[in-house]
Amino acid sequence: MKIAVAQINTTVGDFAGNAARIREAIEVAREGGAQLVVTPEMALSGYPPEDLLFRNDFCDQCEAELLRLAACAPEIAVVVGHPHREGRTRYNAASVLRGGAIESIYFKQQLPNYNVFDEKRYFSAGNRPCVFDVAGRRIALTICEDLWFPGPAAQAKAAGAELLLSINASPYHRNKLAERYQVMGARVKETGLPLLYVHWVGGQDELVFDGASFSFDADGSLGYQAETFRECVDLVDFEGGRLAGPVAPPLTEEETIYRALETGVRDYVDKNRFPGVLIGLSGGIDSAIVAAICVDALGPERVHAVMMPSDYTASMSVEDAREMAAVMGIDYREIAIRPVFEAFRAQLAPSFAGRAEDATEENLQARTRGTLLMALSNKFGWLVVSTGNKSEMATGYATLYGDMAGGYALIKDVVKTLVYRLARWRNSRGQVIPQRVIDRAPSAELRPDQTDQDSLPPYELLDAVVERYMERDMDPEAIMGLGYDAEAVRRVVHLIRVNEYKRRQAPPGVRITPRGFGKDWRYPITSGFRPRV
Repeated sequence: MKIAVAQINTTVGDFAGNAARIREAIEVAREGGAQLVVTPEMALSGYPPEDLLFRNDFCDQCEAELLRLAACAPEIAVVVGHPHREGRTRYNAASVLRGGAIESIYFKQQLPNYNVFDEKRYFSAGNRPCVFDVAGRRIALTICEDLWFPGPAAQAKAAGAELLLSINASPYHRNKLAERYQVMGARVKETGLPLLYVHWVGGQDELVFDGASFSFDADGSLGYQAETFRECVDLVDFEGGRLAGPVAPPLTEEETIYRALETGVRDYVDKNRFPGVLIGLSGGIDSAIVAAICVDALGPERVHAVMMPSDYTASMSVEDAREMAAVMGIDYREIAIRPVFEAFRAQLAPSFAGRAEDATEENLQARTRGTLLMALSNKFGWLVVSTGNKSEMATGYATLYGDMAGGYALIKDVVKTLVYRLARWRNSRGQVIPQRVIDRAPSAELRPDQTDQDSLPPYELLDAVVERYMERDMDPEAIMGLGYDAEAVRRVVHLIRVNEYKRRQAPPGVRITPRGFGKDWRYPITSGFRPRV
């Protein structure tokens, strides 16, 4: 038999649009001679719908669209993921559509409630297997987290399954595909059954889903591998207990992350119907990589940049910003901030009398730039994409209402050292970032001869501490025990702790690590807890 894997990108709440995408997949399947079409988890509603699931009208509209969709494939079986409502109870469900009707329905049994997942907030758990026949083959339907535990797979085998089918909406983070291989491989080994893993692709606010659907034969060998971060409808043959389909070549870590960032910003812009994006192009590495990603994701005609020099801006910064804009082919303008900054300073002079200049005046420059960016956004409708990285978000090395201003923080989960790796990888495909932007010491350019390392530990050290303390929940003492400088560890941990109030006001951005500053970071702003250092 042939199975059509519909690795599709749907939008939360766009039931008609999502159903249209599923119908397109059904047509591809029909033309390819497939007997079964499989869509991802919650494909009809989009994932995650969050508190929309509490609305009866949301669930009821989804059910009405599901019934209309059932009439589209009377001769072909279609698996569709969707929420299901029974009174006040909700299930994360998948239906088998065939013969113009809903033939059977499965309720997800294992509900994740960690990291970015809140499924126990919304759903009740199922407890029964769903095994259905297609072309004389017995197929067991499971949903995502189900196969991260042995029980549902063993239950499916006991019900006579010949193939484990898993539909998924599993948010991406670094090395996630390797984790899936390991866990799904364990289910195959335990049951002796082949497995087909069908995954969602696309962006939803801060989450991205990487596609990369795959299959394992009963002996654990890979028979099919879809592309990463690419929408597709692939045909997979299931014959003699083996699955065979196209096998996409593996990607480097840098390319995978770059595609994740492209997907996140593209879908945020397109699904929210922004005409384009606006970037404060400083001549530094962070804004350079953000501009490159936005151009690759949206096209140069939808990317706008503004350079806002001050008295402290180096001439090379202006030159490099102009060069990048020209190479990328984007709309570019320059607005000097000195007149606005001086006007602010003049108005504040009576209140500041007798006090020396300090970080206040530095931040005032950043806030002047933020005001100009938001004015341009307001006038033209462009989404301001801020350029702060994870190292800065962790330590508060960013100005609230200044360089943090914007609607989407594209690289807020990308540490500084990774920013440089991505820039080098992007230039290897064709240089768009001048080499001296990569080579020069990073600087906020808010005072004479300033560099980031005047205020922060070296980024190699800072990023290592951020990863261990913030992503892995390691105690500061344990981090010091790995050989990291004790004073630097104390300083970074302190900065992470005291800057929560800033992060709470930051825009959403693409999550690429197992823990980002967003849905899966829920630290109180007001707290008397002090880590032992």
